[in-house]
Amino acid sequence: KNSVKAMEKELVTCSLQGKEKAALKRSQIFQILGGKDLETKMIVVLGKAGMGKSILVQKICQDWSNGEFSQFEFVFWFDCKQISLPEKRYSLKDLLLEFFIKPQEGSKEIFEYILQNPAKVLLVFDGFEGFHDHENFPRCSASQPEKDLCSIKELLSGLMQKKILNGCTLLLTARPKDKVYQYMSKVDKTIEMVGFSPQQRELYITKYFEGLPYCKNALKLIKECEYLFSHCYNPLMCRFVCFLCETVLEMGDKSLPSTLTTVFLKFVQQKIIPVQTDVTAMQNQESLATLARIAWCLGEKHQSAMKSDLPSKEVKEFALKYGFFLPFAFPGHSDSGEEEFGSTFSDFVIQNFLGALHLMLAEEIKDKSLTKYLSFPSKKKKPCNWLDLVPRFLAGLLFLQDDPYFCSLSNKDVKQSTKKQKTLLKYIRRLQINELCPERLLDLLHCIYETQSNYLLQHVALRLKPDLSFLGVVLTPPDVHVLYCIFKRSRKEFSLDLRNSSIDMQGLKDLVGLKNVASFRASLSDAVRLWKSLEQTKDYELLKASTEKFVLDPFKAKTMKDVSDLSDLVEMQEKMVHCVQDASGCSSYEIPAIKNLRKLEFALGPVCGLQGFLKLVEILAAFPSLQHLDLDALSENGIGDEGAKSLSEVFPTLTSLEILNLSQNKITDVGAEKLATALPSLSSLKTLSLYNNSICDFGAENLAKVLPAMASLRVLDIQYNKITGVGAQQLTDSLRKCPHIKNLVMWNPTIPYGVLEHLQQLDSRISV
Repeated sequence: KNSVKAMEKELVTCSLQGKEKAALKRSQIFQILGGKDLETKMIVVLGKAGMGKSILVQKICQDWSNGEFSQFEFVFWFDCKQISLPEKRYSLKDLLLEFFIKPQEGSKEIFEYILQNPAKVLLVFDGFEGFHDHENFPRCSASQPEKDLCSIKELLSGLMQKKILNGCTLLLTARPKDKVYQYMSKVDKTIEMVGFSPQQRELYITKYFEGLPYCKNALKLIKECEYLFSHCYNPLMCRFVCFLCETVLEMGDKSLPSTLTTVFLKFVQQKIIPVQTDVTAMQNQESLATLARIAWCLGEKHQSAMKSDLPSKEVKEFALKYGFFLPFAFPGHSDSGEEEFGSTFSDFVIQNFLGALHLMLAEEIKDKSLTKYLSFPSKKKKPCNWLDLVPRFLAGLLFLQDDPYFCSLSNKDVKQSTKKQKTLLKYIRRLQINELCPERLLDLLHCIYETQSNYLLQHVALRLKPDLSFLGVVLTPPDVHVLYCIFKRSRKEFSLDLRNSSIDMQGLKDLVGLKNVASFRASLSDAVRLWKSLEQTKDYELLKASTEKFVLDPFKAKTMKDVSDLSDLVEMQEKMVHCVQDASGCSSYEIPAIKNLRKLEFALGPVCGLQGFLKLVEILAAFPSLQHLDLDALSENGIGDEGAKSLSEVFPTLTSLEILNLSQNKITDVGAEKLATALPSLSSLKTLSLYNNSICDFGAENLAKVLPAMASLRVLDIQYNKITGVGAQQLTDSLRKCPHIKNLVMWNPTIPYGVLEHLQQLDSRISV
């Protein structure tokens, strides 16, 4: 079992900027490019509850104690939920050298050294959600913040605002929904922990059961229960599932519960039932109900820890004996020297389950008021559940009132539970499901899945709208599993937008493999990665089906990786010809996404603009239906004359191009001459924009020469360049020979207004 803990520490996968998944070594966490050496470096580690953020920071501390991270002479680690409990005021010296650890001697000298060498100090604040009222974070207003007494929040605020110990390194862990960024002047690095891949899940489970006689059976049993296996992407959930599987196998059973609710119901029951007698059964039920009430009350305050003791000796013994609560000690303080103790729930999921159990058991919570605790209200309201798994557990428990496990934990009146179940059914029937935002829709689907009610599952499957967008919404493996199950029940055809959803490859494969998923959008890199995998496994049927469903149009390239992915897509088409030929004997094949791409936007900015564009030009000929090429970006790509020359060379291949926007790209007369020479080969071009470049009269003259040959052109925008009255006159003269052109926009600050007004009077198609 110790090896399992090591696995939790080692297998950390992080999502870096741009949501690109990459393994990150712990030694790389403090590598920050750029920034001022003398300023505080701020690193944020994001991850849902149970992802292993605390394990990670503890491992960092352990590595430091073993000689790694030698740039730091001092490392201070704080658990936010513990340090926020004592309502006391501290100076920075108290926080570091009294609260954290008290040196045997030389406190004053050590503190002075810390103040003079902040770059050698690492401060770790674990669990930002522990500051239960963190949305009302105070600003540090102390005149001497290093010496004055402040609340913990004010001290942390001063550190984040670089008013205290400026130059240190600050590492903060938080959940993705915590509003941590609004309190920081600048975040230097963000790391998101995204959990285990399917292979890592298998490795964890194998390590957990290593040496036990039913090791192989355990992995097989968990993988057969796909929903539970999907939850094993979360290390904490994975441990719960393994514990339960171990119990099931020891008892000789051959199946696992099918939902999270039944998993935790059985988990609680297995802890209590084997050791309880008829005498203690009632007492255990009462203690459990008390703990459930505490779980809910703390959750309403956004807390998981409490400073005061538990209500009674019996409840305290029950909570500690069965591992629901863990005790902790506050270090002694210089004013009293006495130790203080507190208690915290052993983990966040247990608190969620017990909170839901309270809503089921509490007589004061009437059936009609139950719906306000669910997390899918109307758009006007935002869900306020800090215990975000409560709605799922609550929905599951409402459909388990006859379950023997539930009955063994409660002396609850079944009639009362039935009333609450009917309230839930009525509420869901009235919901406008097709109006829910993606996050609320996922919450609803999870709740309904937990009920395992065929009626509700079918009800929601029939009411989903056919176009579903999860753009920018993180889809975890359990999210994908629930969506998959609902889609399978529906007769509708669905169109999915999965871009920037961080969906894993197995999840993408499952969803696009469904016959009633008619089309999908996904991050191009995810799609190409899936197709390469299918090619390697020779699953040509799914490869062909998924490429035919993939939608790319319109596509916007914002990074070098986007351009590289587009190149990979073109390369993939060449491989597809061989794959399809092997599968069906057909000698030609075009990926529909390539064939049907009509609009391509390029917005890499000035740093990588030219480099990325030269790479893009190499593959433009592969898109036969390209109608709109837009290089006008707010950050200005600046492809210059070199980019214009490179583009002009491929004009003859762009036979469908109707709109070409080269605005704000630093093109001069040299580039304009190259463009002008090749423009007549764009046989379909209707609109050409050269707005806000550096084209002078020579460039205007070259453009004027070719206008009559551009029979399809309707609009030319050449305003905000450096054309004078001479160039304007040449363009006007050429315009007379071009009855097909409807609009010439050529206001330039270098053209005298009177000249431009005169030209407009000569030809009304000229805009000023």
